[in-house]
Amino acid sequence: MTPITHTGLFELLDITGDDAEECAALLATPPAEAVLRAMATMEERLGTFPLDSIQEDNADETVWIEALLRFSPTVHAYHLQLGISPEVSAASLADVGLQLRINRRVHGRFGLDTWGWLTLHMAGNLFRLGRLQFHLVRRPAETAQAGTPAADRRWVLGVHIPEDGGLSPASVDASFAEARLFFPGYFPDKPAAVATCDSWMLDPYLAERLPNSNIASFARRFTLDRCSDAPTDAVYFTFRQRGLQDLDKLPRETSLQRVVLERIDDGGTWHLGHGHLEL
Repeated sequence: MTPITHTGLFELLDITGDDAEECAALLATPPAEAVLRAMATMEERLGTFPLDSIQEDNADETVWIEALLRFSPTVHAYHLQLGISPEVSAASLADVGLQLRINRRVHGRFGLDTWGWLTLHMAGNLFRLGRLQFHLVRRPAETAQAGTPAADRRWVLGVHIPEDGGLSPASVDASFAEARLFFPGYFPDKPAAVATCDSWMLDPYLAERLPNSNIASFARRFTLDRCSDAPTDAVYFTFRQRGLQDLDKLPRETSLQRVVLERIDDGGTWHLGHGHLEL
C-alpha cells in the first residue's frame, strides 16, 4: 500500500486550517519514545473489539495527537483489508479532525482533550454510517435482554451522535438501515441484535420539554433502561463548555439552549439516559 502523505493523511482525517499546520509540525520530526509507546498500545487493541477507551493518568495531549496521526493509516489499511470502502473508513476517521475543531471551540487552542474517545476508532470497530456512529463491542452477559438467543447476546452496537448535523428521522432511519446491512456483511461472526445508547439526549426531561423535536424523536426509538447523574453533559454538548461556571453568560437563543439552562436554574440535574433498541 502506498504510504499516505501529510496531505492525504489530513484529507483522510478531515484536518484543516491551523490544526493542519500544528499537526504537520508534530510530524516533522521522528516520533519520541512516548509516541511510540502510545502507538504500540493502539496496535495491541486493533481488531480486538475493546469496549473502553485508553486511559492514561497525566496524559500529554500532544503525544496522543501525534500517535493518533501516525497510527491512523494503519487503521485505514485494516478497514480496507476487511473490504470496507475507503469512503466509510474516511468518514469514520474524520472524527479526528472534528474533535480537533471542537477542542479549539472549547479551549481556544490546538489540543485534543477527547483523545481517549478517539482511541476507540483506532481499534477498528467504530464506524460512521451516515448520520450516526456505531461501535461494535462485546456485551457484558448481565446486560443481555431476556429471551435473546445466547449467540446474539455477546455483541451489541453502541450508538453515538456526532455533532455535525441534525437528527431528522429520515437521516436516523437511513443510518440504522445501513448498519443493519454493514455489520452482518463485514462481521458475520459477531451478530448484534441490539443497539444501545448512553446519552443526555435520552434524559426523559428533554423529551417532556421538547416533545416535537428531532431529539425527542430519536430518544423515543430506545427503551430507557436507567438514568445516571451527568450534571455537565448537557452543557458541554449544547454549548461546548466544560463545567457549570458562568452559565448566565451562555446564549439562550434556541429552545434547546433555554431548556438546558432553565433546568439547572431551577435546581435540577441533567442525567445520562441508558437505553436499547432491537435491530
